[in-house]
Amino acid sequence: MGNGVLFPFNWLSSSPRLVTNLQILQSCVKWHHLEHKAASLWNAYTGVLNDQALILSINSSFVDPLLQFETQLMIMESAFKVVFGIPSLEKVKEMGDGEDNEDLEELYQSIFNIYEDTLLILVSKDFYKLQILKEMAMWMSKDRSYLQDRVMVIISRVLIFASRKVKRSASVDVPCLGVLAAELCLLCSHTNRRITEQASLGMYHLLCIAKHQNDDIIQNTTAKYEQSGSHCFLSSPSDIEFLLNILQEDKTKVAQSIGQMLLPSLLTDFVWSLLTRLSAPDHGVAKEAATMLKLTLEYHAHKVTMVSKIVDLIYRKLCENSTQVMKHTMLQVITLLTRTSPKKVIFQLMDYPVPADNTLLLMWQAAGSEASVALYVLKTILLILRGKPGERQDSLADRRRFSIDTTNMMPVAASQALCTLLPVASYKKAVAQFFPQLLMALLFQLFYTSNMTLVTKDNLFFARDALRVLLNCSGLEQVDIALKKKNFWNQISQVLFHHHGVYLIAKTLSEYNFPQFPETLHYLYKLSVEGPRRSEESVITVIFLTELLNKFFKDPFPEEFLVLFRNWINDSNPAVSKVSLQKIGSMAPVINQVGNVCSLLLSILDAFLSKDKTVIIRALLTLRRLLNKLDKVTYSSLCTRIASSYCPLMDHSNGGIRSMAIRHFGELLRDMSQYTWMLNRVVIGALVPLVLFLEDTETRVVTACKHTLAICASKLHWSISHLLMGHSYSFELVVLNICNKLFASHGSYTVDLLSDALGFLRSSHVYLRRASLILIGYLTTLGGHLLLKDDIEVMLEAIDRVLEDEDPEIRDLAKRTCKLFKEVAHQMTSSVIKQGSRRLFNFIYIKKLKLLYHYNSPNDVTESPMKIKETRNGKKGLMHESDETIL
Repeated sequence: MGNGVLFPFNWLSSSPRLVTNLQILQSCVKWHHLEHKAASLWNAYTGVLNDQALILSINSSFVDPLLQFETQLMIMESAFKVVFGIPSLEKVKEMGDGEDNEDLEELYQSIFNIYEDTLLILVSKDFYKLQILKEMAMWMSKDRSYLQDRVMVIISRVLIFASRKVKRSASVDVPCLGVLAAELCLLCSHTNRRITEQASLGMYHLLCIAKHQNDDIIQNTTAKYEQSGSHCFLSSPSDIEFLLNILQEDKTKVAQSIGQMLLPSLLTDFVWSLLTRLSAPDHGVAKEAATMLKLTLEYHAHKVTMVSKIVDLIYRKLCENSTQVMKHTMLQVITLLTRTSPKKVIFQLMDYPVPADNTLLLMWQAAGSEASVALYVLKTILLILRGKPGERQDSLADRRRFSIDTTNMMPVAASQALCTLLPVASYKKAVAQFFPQLLMALLFQLFYTSNMTLVTKDNLFFARDALRVLLNCSGLEQVDIALKKKNFWNQISQVLFHHHGVYLIAKTLSEYNFPQFPETLHYLYKLSVEGPRRSEESVITVIFLTELLNKFFKDPFPEEFLVLFRNWINDSNPAVSKVSLQKIGSMAPVINQVGNVCSLLLSILDAFLSKDKTVIIRALLTLRRLLNKLDKVTYSSLCTRIASSYCPLMDHSNGGIRSMAIRHFGELLRDMSQYTWMLNRVVIGALVPLVLFLEDTETRVVTACKHTLAICASKLHWSISHLLMGHSYSFELVVLNICNKLFASHGSYTVDLLSDALGFLRSSHVYLRRASLILIGYLTTLGGHLLLKDDIEVMLEAIDRVLEDEDPEIRDLAKRTCKLFKEVAHQMTSSVIKQGSRRLFNFIYIKKLKLLYHYNSPNDVTESPMKIKETRNGKKGLMHESDETIL
């Protein structure tokens, strides 16, 4: 120990003085004769001296602080068992013979003093070492055979010393104050008066330390208490005895002061410690812990941190065989925590396996009993219901959850929780305020859970049950009954029924004129403008909103809603697009009353570009229905744009779309008979697909092509309709006549049409490659004088690619076409004058052509089935008297 060790001369002083080894040696010699009379005292004395020397030597070393503290704590625990395990003073006096009583008493007191001095020295160096007091209180509570009053005397003295020393310290770090406060708080109600006095004294000085540690916050809080007329008993400590009586008797003020003085983290430790003591075997301790816990949270629950972990602890405790008092207290704690931290409590209550067990249901009821936060609770549940059950959360950073399960089942738990919370009377106003949000959130969850194997297998349709509860809690019992009669509740869990189910519930609500219509419509509009997070939710929103509008508004819809439907036409979800298009189509009778009808029609044209064929079909049908009723002036302003939009669809991979686009193109030409001059360019541009798809393998496409070509011919004043509809129809003959008519009236378009036809040589369909070769041959033969050598070279290059086609008939047609190209190229001249003369001659003199290919199309109509068979086998081509006719 060197020259000396530090011993505080007086426990009320903050200045220790030096006690030399010589003084210690003198004391040992003085009491050595007691070694045989009071062996237990002598052993305790020498042991505590050795422990002190060892502790202080460690304290002044360069050992790691954590290891240093752990070692000192271990030694202090060992010494604690020896020092406070000695007999009481009365029994010690019985060991002597009268003459030694004074020495025995001095030795007895010295043992405690050395233990106390050791603590004082440690605390004087580092306030962190006050944690040893916390451990002492816990050691004492575990074994009642220890001299508890002596333990409390030392704890209170060390706290007095620390509270005086802390006033001169710049900073204080005492992380044990919360737990120590909990232990002292329980001891303030001890049956032993001496223990309660010391515990109360220690509590007072502990709060003085906490006040210094939390000085700024305390000043603000004290001022608030004084302004409100409340008075904190620590604000003017004039009479310590009076204050000690308050600590022992007025538990409300004790709880207020503890919550006021302790930092949030320390107050959390305080609450946690009291929670763990609720299960103490001593019913008195458990009752006191319950009382202080409720009082503290009543005033300072907002300061408690780690709420989720506290809720989890309560759940685990309730799952055990807890007493009725303990269960009641813990449920009250849930209620009080919900009052100040509803979001944390609710999220934790959701993070347990579904379905909820009886314990969890009790906790839900406790959370729901706090009426003041009903709105916040429902907001939190709505936030959770935005999640999609069954989604995997791969990123642990994004989960913010305590369970190790990465599958999000919280929305299912939230749905079950609503079944418990919605019927609570105190939630009536909150439910009314959030009716639209709850309604739509549960409809979304119905859709998601109906697709979940886990939910359907275990019949966990809590979203369905919560929806029924919502209706009944909102005065819509008749709606629930009506839906039950329609077998809605039994079928809603079926995936295929869900979209119809959404329509059905909207329709039923409308039939009963539900009073929540205005706020529901407003919320749906807001949801539509902001956009749901998932496309599945968009479908439900559109269906529901459409049905409500159908019931409460006459067509056309107000402009703000019509804008929504116009935007939905091109939604990423095909189902949304189709519902929107279907509704817009139903407004055909009033289309001319729509304000911005041109914008609406152009949005439908944009849907022609969809990747989903069903959307395109629905767009075609909707547009046709609107055009049938559209004002002709508006129609004429858009006819060119609409006609041009049909053309790309004529080459669509889907036969139904091809045939519909071709037929609707013809209908448009018929509608715009007075504006043919506006459409001539579009009509000429559509000739190539209209001609080539006469060879389509689908009858409906061929029929549509014939129908539309007949209309085109009529508008262009071409008399070819008899060739299209006759009993002796021939594809090549139609091509020949169209090319002749085209050359005669619109010859300047020949090069453009050739370019379009060349594009079809790359088609994957054999019939298109065949038909395009024939059309190219005729266009080149009739309009070759319009071509340049470069044009011929490009065309020859394109034809070269099909000379090796897998289809023999295509190879044969390609060779013939190449021969035609070479003949045209041979007639070309390098002289500009001669070339111009040749073109002029060809315009003046129209040459007569015979059939070039004698091609027998599978779609050609002949006089007998046998001849059809022969034609398709390529045995013999049919010749007609009209082959040489130039129309």
